[in-house]
Amino acid sequence: MNEGNVPEELRIRDTLKTVFGFQSFRPNQESIIKRIIRRQDVFAVMPTGGGKSLCYQLPAKIMRGTVVVISPLISLMKDQVDAALGNGISAAFINSSLGARQISDTYRILKDGRIELLYIAPERFAIPTFLETLTTVPVSLFAIDEAHCISEWGHDFRPDYLNLRIIREAFPEVPIAAFTATATLKVQEDIVGRLGLRSPYIVRASFNRPNLFYQVMRKKRVESQILQFLKEHANEPGIIYRTTRDSVMETVDFLKSRGIAALPYHAGLSAEERSRNQESFSRDEASVIVATIAFGMGIDKSNVRFVVHADLPKNVESYYQETGRAGRDGEPARCLLFFSRGDIPKIRYFIDQISNDDERRIALEKLNQMVGYASHNLCRRKQLLGFFGEDYPADVCGACDICSGSVEAIDVTVDAQIFMSAVARTQERFGIGHIIDIITGADTRRIRELRHNQIKTYGAGTHKGKNYWRYLADELLAQDAVCQEGGKYPVLKLTTKGLDILHGKGQVAALKREESGAKARPMAGSASEAHDNALFEILRGVRKGIAEDEHVPPFIVFFDKTLREMARFSPVTPSDMSRISGVGATKLERYGEAFVRAIRRYLDDNPGISTQAGQYSAFDDGPGPKKKKGETVEETYGLFRKGLSLEEIAKSRGLAPSTIAAHLERLIHDGRDVDIDRLIDPGKREKIEALFLTLQQWNLKPIVEHSEGTVTYEEARLVRACLLSKAPA
Repeated sequence: MNEGNVPEELRIRDTLKTVFGFQSFRPNQESIIKRIIRRQDVFAVMPTGGGKSLCYQLPAKIMRGTVVVISPLISLMKDQVDAALGNGISAAFINSSLGARQISDTYRILKDGRIELLYIAPERFAIPTFLETLTTVPVSLFAIDEAHCISEWGHDFRPDYLNLRIIREAFPEVPIAAFTATATLKVQEDIVGRLGLRSPYIVRASFNRPNLFYQVMRKKRVESQILQFLKEHANEPGIIYRTTRDSVMETVDFLKSRGIAALPYHAGLSAEERSRNQESFSRDEASVIVATIAFGMGIDKSNVRFVVHADLPKNVESYYQETGRAGRDGEPARCLLFFSRGDIPKIRYFIDQISNDDERRIALEKLNQMVGYASHNLCRRKQLLGFFGEDYPADVCGACDICSGSVEAIDVTVDAQIFMSAVARTQERFGIGHIIDIITGADTRRIRELRHNQIKTYGAGTHKGKNYWRYLADELLAQDAVCQEGGKYPVLKLTTKGLDILHGKGQVAALKREESGAKARPMAGSASEAHDNALFEILRGVRKGIAEDEHVPPFIVFFDKTLREMARFSPVTPSDMSRISGVGATKLERYGEAFVRAIRRYLDDNPGISTQAGQYSAFDDGPGPKKKKGETVEETYGLFRKGLSLEEIAKSRGLAPSTIAAHLERLIHDGRDVDIDRLIDPGKREKIEALFLTLQQWNLKPIVEHSEGTVTYEEARLVRACLLSKAPA
């Protein structure tokens, strides 16, 4: 059938499946792609991990000509091109990392019409010869990534992006699609105007990342706190952000001295060392990288399981973008911020160096917003989304420390009055530390010299420790009862609200939280953890071998999410493998046989679990008994319905108890009536359920080991099946 006669929707869906290996689109992707193919300008705000790249890569396979992608991420371009090539898209890049001969060769094949997707850096548009060359090429689309960089109101303004204004003038008929993960409405308006977008199709996708768990902890001994966190997340890949080069190296040295092979990344390292460390992290050779904000925009690693901010970010946009590097595969990930008000003067120092009054005012406003996020005892998710103009509908998100911790509202009005009375009686001329010294009765030289040991509130707070009063000070600042004024050494001032409270005309309530209770519960998407972990590790080994042979990061071959799906459904034929999410036609042809062979070998070596191949598979059309290997499962079900125990069924059938448990697990997932309270004491079942939720993962081995032998693998398997059958789709 002639391509021109194929309906648009059918062509788009067919390309999605055959090229990228996906059965369905993520939110907003399909509508954006349709507008682009119809040659309409687009402005899209989509969170990191929302699938922006597909919005211009898929049109590159359908539209005639070359899709030009403008990106500041030079260190990421090679990975992006390798990923496109892996999906069967003819792609190339031009940037300063290439020599003159390489650039010349790329120009030649570009003019020959053999490049569907071209990545370039924005500074190229300042080179007249580049623009002249581009005008001789049939360009189908300009896709501008990290579009917020063109706005001086954005958090990462880059002067090179101003060169992109010429695109509309030089290519008036070519559609422009601008993408960013972070843009307030003001930044959006600025981007649309500067790029000259004409009646653009505007998408502001939800900024909500439901798979991310947000937490803020009071910073005390931060390196020890980081070490404890890493012990709780051993072998998981993650990023730790520090503000300065020195703090990066101090943290790396500390972690190395404790046996953790962390790598540094900052602008003070040579380009070669930065590249080497980033590559080691991307290729799963190192699990932890400690970096300044110079790191991250050049990383496309999908399986980052945590992002830790050991210092306060300078604005909410940066924080949101940096945390967005966690969980890009849609799997659960954690975002932890260590907060101390001692970080504020450090950032204020650099803000005070800004000569332009407006720029300095904007930077200070952004810092105050970041401090508010870290210090307010409100749902973290609701605060983040609200900053970008989005209202989170639920009262409790269930995936931040505020909503998941042990939270109790307590009245702290009397203590607040003690604190604010000390502020008032010292003429509002002192900072938090000195006020706390007064109310806790500290015998310091400064207090004696100022005679502050003679005021009425001296020692009035000895019933609580200094940590409590520091916490209360943060609460009063967050609730606008007091404010800080001044530069490097800010002093406390009472607000109108604070004066009302001091004079008995208002109350102060605070949230009492137990930090240790802020544990992430299983979140949406975590059900994909229900896979055979041993097989998953084998498949990771196969992937690593292929990646090393092809000199690419492992995620270019397949994402972890794809391997988990293989380890869950055990595809043993190329046809079954083609149904796994992320396995397109090109990847199936190149890699499919190696993974099918590994899965077959694993199932042959483990006959006791061979019946799980394909169970409760996404490949099936619906619930009910399956024809393939279905008869043996039905026989188990019949014996169960007769009242036999698991051990009795195994003995009757001459099979291992683990095989019978696998049969019952499949039946549970198929929606059959399997009352496991007949097999496991209800009290014990509740304890096993609690273990899964406490340990926050679905592998059986940790459950059995944590129970110290009181729970069998069969019992754990059945309880897991019941939990997953109740999980939201």
